[in-house]
Amino acid sequence: MSFSVQSLDFLFENMLNDSRVWYNEHKEDYKKLIVEPFAEFVTAMTDTMHEIDEQFVCDPKKISRIYRDARYARGKSVFRDYVWYSFRRPKGERPLPEFYFSISPNGFDYGCGLYCAGTDTIESARKLILENDKCFNDALKAYKQQDVFTLYGELYKRNHFPDESADKQDWLNRKGLGVSAESKDFELLFSDKLAEKIAADFKAIAPIYKFYLKAELDKDK
Repeated sequence: MSFSVQSLDFLFENMLNDSRVWYNEHKEDYKKLIVEPFAEFVTAMTDTMHEIDEQFVCDPKKISRIYRDARYARGKSVFRDYVWYSFRRPKGERPLPEFYFSISPNGFDYGCGLYCAGTDTIESARKLILENDKCFNDALKAYKQQDVFTLYGELYKRNHFPDESADKQDWLNRKGLGVSAESKDFELLFSDKLAEKIAADFKAIAPIYKFYLKAELDKDK
C-alpha cells in the first residue's frame, strides 16, 4: 500500500483542525492513510538498513507520533502536519546517528545525522577530519559522488580552518552533523518504487553514517 494524495490531505486537515475530537473521529483514516503505508515502507527498507548496520531497529510499529508531547507543546499546535520514521540503534544513554524519512503535505525529506551531537562529539568528528582518518575520507568520497543530499548544520560566521582544503572546510566549520534531502516528487512518493529509491540513496551515503558513528564512539578516547 503506497502513500497517496489522501495521506497528505489527512495530515493537512488534521493539523488544521488541531482537535483531539476530530482526530479520534478520523482514527481509521489515520491508520489506513498513514500508519499502514508507513509500515509497509519500513518493512521494505529493513534488509537495506540491516546491511548498513545490523543493529538498526526496523519496527513498523515505531513511526513517530502525530501529536506533540503536551509538556513541550505550549504555544504550538497539538498536532503536527508531518510524520517520520528513524532508523537507528536501540536507544541508550548516548545519542547515536540515524537515518530518517518524513512525509508532509509539502512532500518528503530524508537524510542521516547525529541530531543531538554535543560539542565533544563534533570535536571528535573534527579530529578525524584533520587527521585524514580513512572513515572520514570514505564519507567525503561518498558525499562527492552523489547529488541528492547536502550538508546541513549552521556554519560559523568566520572560517576557523583557513589552512584546510575547501572540501574539509565545508565539514569543519559546521556546528552540526548531518546530510539531508527534500523532494516534491509526488509521483515517486505515491508509487511502489519509493522504498527502492530511498534505500539506494541511503546505501550511497552509508559511509557518512559510519563516520558520524565513529565520531560519537571515539569521543571518550
